[in-house]
Amino acid sequence: MSYQGPVPGTPRVISPSPTPSETSERQDSYFAPVTRSAARDQRHKSPPPEPIHEEKDGSSSDSSLEKRARTRSRSPILSAATYMNGTAGAGSKKRRISGLTPKTPVTKSEALSNGDVSIESNGHLSPYDRVKKSWREFSRSPSPLGLIPLHRHYRTLINKHEIPRKVLHVSIGFFTLKYYHAGLQATSITPWLLGALAIIGPTDILRHHYERFNRFYIRVLGALMRETEVDGYNGVIFYLVGTYIALQFFPKDIGTISILLLSWCDTAASTFGRLYGRYTIRLRRGKSLAGSLAAFITGALVGLFFWGYLAPRTGPFPDDPPNAYMYHHRLSLPGQVKDLLGWRPSNGVITGNTALAVMSVCTGLIASLSELIDVWGLDDNLTIPVLSSAGLWLFLKAFG
Repeated sequence: MSYQGPVPGTPRVISPSPTPSETSERQDSYFAPVTRSAARDQRHKSPPPEPIHEEKDGSSSDSSLEKRARTRSRSPILSAATYMNGTAGAGSKKRRISGLTPKTPVTKSEALSNGDVSIESNGHLSPYDRVKKSWREFSRSPSPLGLIPLHRHYRTLINKHEIPRKVLHVSIGFFTLKYYHAGLQATSITPWLLGALAIIGPTDILRHHYERFNRFYIRVLGALMRETEVDGYNGVIFYLVGTYIALQFFPKDIGTISILLLSWCDTAASTFGRLYGRYTIRLRRGKSLAGSLAAFITGALVGLFFWGYLAPRTGPFPDDPPNAYMYHHRLSLPGQVKDLLGWRPSNGVITGNTALAVMSVCTGLIASLSELIDVWGLDDNLTIPVLSSAGLWLFLKAFG
């Protein structure tokens, strides 16, 4: 018997979008079609899922989008707490949303100890695939860190702050004061400087031709070297040449104080320049305003001590050469300037503490300029004593 009534319409099937919690629980299962009545009954039986509260990253987004769970990128991203070797720090936080993160963690490339970078194919873009150089680029020294073994083991003591090198640098100033106070003449010191130069110079040239000898040289004297000196020449050579020129070709007091400026002003400029140079302007490459100010202050204090205390109480000695001292606690304008201004010879003259203050300030200024000026890329150990001696000699020749 046929049915005469109208055929009922096919019921409309609605498949609601699963919530993030349902996705995490049944992400790998099959979702069958659910009718409206069945979905209504399921909502009455089970409590609504708790909303997901995500950390806001400060970016401006639509309010409706903030309620949705954000998916993570499939490519590994180095966060601020992730180190270069691919490991995360102890305080790093990772946002992990259930059901949206891969089951297998992504393995990041790790840097080898010799400076090369290992790139392993894991199906993702490696954060190191464009890196051509490694941790050697982060050295404070102009040359790559790792050429001297002691610099790798004692990075803060030797490579960063250069403590052994600075101790040697400063100690030479104290030896100079001792010899000056004892009345030792420059003619007695310069032969020893030439003898040391005759030994250190050929040794430094020899090590550049024999690799095994160079490795032994670096192993023994690496604490006193900079990494630029591995392929270059030792700074002691320039130190010996600079001190020899200052003592041999300039008066006794000028040569002595120039060595003190080399010993103490250069060390002060290097120390304070590394500590506070990032906070001041850069005057030229490798020279900051902080280092130059440190050299100026140290030079002024050295001038005040030498011209005001040591020199008046030391000497003259019987074997002093003629014209051994240029500063006699008196400064005067040149005679040509006095004639041009119509002054008497007694005018334009300062003595006592006023002359000492002017002499100390000029000493600090000359020390700062000699430390700052670059003369054809020569080493500071050569340029500082030569420029300081020449500057002080010219100043006292004009106003002494």
